[in-house]
Amino acid sequence: MIIVHHLNNSRSQRILWLLEELGLPYEVKRYQRDAKTMLAPPELRAVHPLGKSPVISDGGQTIAESGAIVEYLAERYGPGRLAPAAGSPEYLRYRYWLHFSEGSAQPPLLMKLLFDRIKTAPMPFFVRPIARKIADTALNGYVLPNLERNLDYMEAELGKAEWFAGARFSAADIQLSFPLEAARLRAGLSETRPRLMAFLQKIHARPAYQRAIERGGKYDLLR
Repeated sequence: MIIVHHLNNSRSQRILWLLEELGLPYEVKRYQRDAKTMLAPPELRAVHPLGKSPVISDGGQTIAESGAIVEYLAERYGPGRLAPAAGSPEYLRYRYWLHFSEGSAQPPLLMKLLFDRIKTAPMPFFVRPIARKIADTALNGYVLPNLERNLDYMEAELGKAEWFAGARFSAADIQLSFPLEAARLRAGLSETRPRLMAFLQKIHARPAYQRAIERGGKYDLLR
């Protein structure tokens, strides 16, 4: 039995979705973020030394990192179903988008979240203008331009095919769901990018996605 160590409102939601798409039995072990810090609880360190989610246990294997988990599950349990044929042009796109999600799309989203929190964090009044100036400089000079560039790029790429890897839905689309949902919630993704918005509507309508939400519980990134 595959065990998903599932942290609320996290990347592990897409692992549940992948398992539902594959039709595999699995167990969900739940962990809650700290209400103040929003960090994972220390209990996750007993599963993996970094104490982060997602992590899965499969027999004697413990596998961390979203991309590694997605590749492992798709290759071991769903060959030919959620990945294009190896060696094909679509497979190259599939591998690219699988890694683009965490390597390029996610970092500026995380930086925006952190700098936005700095701007609103409690601090002495005489420090507040300095902190806000630093945060705004980083946001306007680096973070927001990179976010816009990433979203424009993904919007244009979806003009080439229905899904990110080509004509068929793949695990790369599952992997990209989290940064796009995060961008919709807190980084300005809107109807001005109709292909990305249509992508989100299509994945949210998939029965396997909806079953994963039921198994995973409240998912605030849908707001």
